[in-house]
Amino acid sequence: MSAPALPAPVNVSPLIRFGRWGLLSAGILYGMFHQNRLSKKETAFREIEGKQKVIRDAQLAAEKKLASEREMKNLEDMMTTKK
Repeated sequence: MSAPALPAPVNVSPLIRFGRWGLLSAGILYGMFHQNRLSKKETAFREIEGKQKVIRDAQLAAEKKLASEREMKNLEDMMTTKK
């Protein structure tokens, strides 16, 4: 059993070939431009996030300390009221 013979390849018009390569090139250039723009935007966003994280961590630490102090006070009150 031999494979059936394939027909000869069709010559593609130079206009179509140019169009394919042109659109491929345009797509690659657009992708590079778009990636560059998004990278700059993400870098700026990460810088802002980094600054906000420091502030947020400080606030969380202060809240945690306050909650711990309240809990200790509540425990002391519970221990002193039981006799």
